[in-house]
Amino acid sequence: MSVQAAPTVDQWNAEAFNSYVKQLGEPEWLVDLRQNAFEAFEEMGWPTRKEEEWMRTDIRGFNLKKFDPPKLDEVVDAASLPSGVLAEGVDIGGQVISLNGRTGRSTVSEELEAKGVIFGDFATVLAEHGDLVKKYLFQGEFDPNFDKFSALHAAFFSGGAFLYVPRNVVVEQPLHVLNLIGDNGVDLAHTLIVLEEGAQATVLTESASLDDDQPGFHCGAIEVVVGDRANLRFVNLQNWGHKVWHFGQQKGSVGRDGNLFWTLGALGSRLSKVNQHVALDGPGAHCEVNGVLFTEGKQHLSYHTQQYHRAPNCTSNFLYKAALQDHSRTVWRGMIKVAPGAQKTDGYQRIDNLLLTEHSRADSIPGLEIEADDVRCTHGATTGRVDEEQIFYAMARGFTRKEAMRMIVIGFFQQVFDRITLESVREALGHAIARRVREYE
Repeated sequence: MSVQAAPTVDQWNAEAFNSYVKQLGEPEWLVDLRQNAFEAFEEMGWPTRKEEEWMRTDIRGFNLKKFDPPKLDEVVDAASLPSGVLAEGVDIGGQVISLNGRTGRSTVSEELEAKGVIFGDFATVLAEHGDLVKKYLFQGEFDPNFDKFSALHAAFFSGGAFLYVPRNVVVEQPLHVLNLIGDNGVDLAHTLIVLEEGAQATVLTESASLDDDQPGFHCGAIEVVVGDRANLRFVNLQNWGHKVWHFGQQKGSVGRDGNLFWTLGALGSRLSKVNQHVALDGPGAHCEVNGVLFTEGKQHLSYHTQQYHRAPNCTSNFLYKAALQDHSRTVWRGMIKVAPGAQKTDGYQRIDNLLLTEHSRADSIPGLEIEADDVRCTHGATTGRVDEEQIFYAMARGFTRKEAMRMIVIGFFQQVFDRITLESVREALGHAIARRVREYE
């Protein structure tokens, strides 16, 4: 990435950073990590559309000066916070809820604690299990030097959650993490999930705004480490209000014969720019990603995915579906990357776009980068409009045009929904999308 002269951003300057870090009172090793990231943040320029990574995403309307770093003295009234749509009707084993990066609620069942499971808000786990956090934080796929936003996150992150599941421990009840933003709030949450060899767990994470009409800024990261023969079901629902700027790094790695099943829903935000990368590091590793994107108004959602095969005999399967209405736009750029020696790779990626209005636009750029000679890698992308004959057929049987449109949209997503094993997640995504579908002539 090209580096430009970057003027210091007032309230995110060195003086503010030093004051912020001092208040955190964290161990020296983490202070050093933050310091290095802050120096990178200061040196880097903001991304421009001259760069391949950003050429289809315009962030000229974003101004960091409009937002302040997380306030450490902010008091959160836990009783006033919602519990999240993914937790509705689910018997959860633990929950972390935060507002503007400050923890409001952090619980975990005694049964899980007795098994050696560590789960809670990031700051508490850091204070009680610092060596464990040090072992995994920023040691995987997340790169604080990837761009200015990742450096900003690494320097100022607060909030989020940490999950550690010991070897061969099975966590039956899902664990839930909810990150909330208030009026003009800032969320820099870092969520770190670690499953040791043979462990199993289900983690539900979601983000939302207290008021859909208020601005906000999210610059977060998720790190997922799936050990050898471990199994993780991971759900990530982005449901910010429509005035929230959302920049995220979502990185995972899977060990030998491990499995990562990742469901992603992207519904909210004014603009999203997310890098979702999964590395298959051990022979026999498997990753399946099911993504649902729905946009409206002038929303812009940009997702860049990468499935990186580093070991032989691994399989990856990424399936995305996007439906767009009004003047919204999506950008999906997918890459299957196969390292030398990663023979017998089986990689698949696909995105289908459904345009509900003539003013919406979907850009899809699938890609392959293969350095092994015995692999099977396939990709595809489709874009189409709603079939008027289907609408006519439904209306002839008594449905309104809006009801017909809803059925078509839900039917379009059904292929992804069928791959989601958690009924509560299927229902939450389906209801959230159905509420957004409007009527068009």
